[in-house]
Amino acid sequence: TQSTWGIFVHYNMRPILLKGHERPITFLKYNREGDLLFTCSKDSKATLWWSDNGERIGTYQGHTGAVWSLDVTDDSRRLITGAADNSVKIWDVQTGEELVSIGHTGPVRSVAYSLGDRRAVTVTDSFMEHPAGIHIFELDENEERQSRHPLRTLHGHEGKINEVLWGPLNEALYSVGDDGTIRVFDTETGSQLHCIQEHKKGVNAIAFSKDQTMFITSSSDHTAKLWDTKTLKCLKTYQTERPVNAAAISPLYSNANPPRYHVILGGGQEARDVTTTSTRVGKFDVKFFHMIYEEEIGSVKGHFGPVNTLAFHPDGRSFSSGAEDGYIRLHHFDNDYFSARRFD
Repeated sequence: TQSTWGIFVHYNMRPILLKGHERPITFLKYNREGDLLFTCSKDSKATLWWSDNGERIGTYQGHTGAVWSLDVTDDSRRLITGAADNSVKIWDVQTGEELVSIGHTGPVRSVAYSLGDRRAVTVTDSFMEHPAGIHIFELDENEERQSRHPLRTLHGHEGKINEVLWGPLNEALYSVGDDGTIRVFDTETGSQLHCIQEHKKGVNAIAFSKDQTMFITSSSDHTAKLWDTKTLKCLKTYQTERPVNAAAISPLYSNANPPRYHVILGGGQEARDVTTTSTRVGKFDVKFFHMIYEEEIGSVKGHFGPVNTLAFHPDGRSFSSGAEDGYIRLHHFDNDYFSARRFD
């Protein structure tokens, strides 16, 4: 596998190919330390891997539909998953045991733990007479006492809500959806604080920087946009020639020596829109952009279908991508990435 950075070609950043799912990869997430990588798929399973060598540790089985999202507690003891079987499940990370199952009114599209892991937020698709909604749950340390009823449910988006995350200090929820909006909700009152419509098509994903001062949104309008969390001002726009399904901000943009002002974008045409099997035509590479100058500085090829999910390792020295082809690709950066001036 070759990785092209501008006009330079490297052969030594060979990816580790993780094959443990039988269907497309929907989401992936590192734990806080970064030694563990959690992935989920349309094959109704979540899987745990060692992030350094890609060795599979185990699988969480119990859902009966595509698993769309997952999150892990800061202490890496609990895993939460949301699936198309209208349920959210909480698992013991170490034993793989299912501890809690919470039924929802529709397919669960997104799940996330709050800072401190005392609450969780879930997102449901519209189903029958129930509109798409965002649900906040109080989590009981004793799983047997866990309430199946949300603390509050929030509405506002028109159409599908694709992802929701807790903002700084759990004061607000940031959500994105097919209506092209980014919405901010007060977590205590449930009221909508802001609605931003700058993307021209649906927004597929949202991800915060490590310090949560910025976030990046990925859209079917072929762009990703970088935002100031506090002011909600759009800081930068990264333009591509295909739908963007996921994006991530390098944790090395601050407090690193030298800093790496990089964002990565993944996406590609829908399978039904691709008329040839050529990966070049489908545009399934992961693109690197300079965070400040908005210029594409390189790309990493390899997937044979649209990239659905991306994440940097918390230390910024590697990243993972998951795609429609059912593979997770784990890329460890070579020394050149940290020493070459062209990546500054």
